[in-house]
Amino acid sequence: MTVKDQLDYKFVLCPEGNDVATNLKWVMSSKSLAVMPVPKFETWFMEGKLVAGQHFIDVSDDYSNLDERMEYYLTRPKEAMEVSREANEHVSQFIDSKREYLISLMVFRKYLAGCNELLDGSSDSSRTPFLKS
Repeated sequence: MTVKDQLDYKFVLCPEGNDVATNLKWVMSSKSLAVMPVPKFETWFMEGKLVAGQHFIDVSDDYSNLDERMEYYLTRPKEAMEVSREANEHVSQFIDSKREYLISLMVFRKYLAGCNELLDGSSDSSRTPFLKS
């Protein structure tokens, strides 16, 4: 099923596998509702900041309450629209390409500073036990 076909539905499942739910970003950018268990993986998208019932429809890890959760939001269209709006709001912070570029440069700079600490020996080896003195 294509992305376009999936977006014809009110609910789109966003299951995690061995990593994040790769469809989560485009689902949360749409008018569809992301349906998933509470995320266990974290990426640049800050999945750990997502709130169940605010940014996505939460279901149990085994999806056993899927019908119940979908019925809840089908009978509460205003709540469903609010979840979609909040999801769109979360996504909007990643749309500004200049801001994203600056943040990535700042992260890279911080990474290089950490590498320099490791290379010049100024790192606290008690915090990095994998380093030999």
